[in-house]
Amino acid sequence: MPSTEYKTELIAKITAFLSSIGIENEERTLDTQTFLPGVHIENGKLLYDLEQLKYPGDLLHEAGHIALTPSENRDKIGGNMDNNGQAKQNSLEIGVICWSYAALKHLELDPIIVFHEEGYKGQSQWHIQNYESGNYTGLPLLQWMQLCKQFDDTSDMLPFPHMVKWLRD
Repeated sequence: MPSTEYKTELIAKITAFLSSIGIENEERTLDTQTFLPGVHIENGKLLYDLEQLKYPGDLLHEAGHIALTPSENRDKIGGNMDNNGQAKQNSLEIGVICWSYAALKHLELDPIIVFHEEGYKGQSQWHIQNYESGNYTGLPLLQWMQLCKQFDDTSDMLPFPHMVKWLRD
């Protein structure tokens, strides 16, 4: 687990990035049980509790749920994204993981910040190995959402993990 000072710097870097791409976020005391410690989504806004937040990278993962939700529905999502009865939303998990990887690369963070040992049902190292070797599980979903370069795009646009835009229309 990161030191308090490093954790504070990471949170500041991540939340500044999220604000810059249009994902509202707010530090707040959370009185409810959350799927990821200290992170909650309410009406499309990412809330985090500094006292409870164990892994700053969880902010990027949960922000991915917001980012991949269609813009007209974004302000309606909330709760624990794995457990709020939105089967359609849950089907985006593989894209959320891919989006999280693009975000951590953009922020020049070590993948272990997002793919920490207590996450991803014990498969964190598998995700790191796959993404770092260029096996971008979930990439076709991000391409379909027009968030990154299409596989058949011959323009000089940078390929994934570069993103064309961070939020789904």
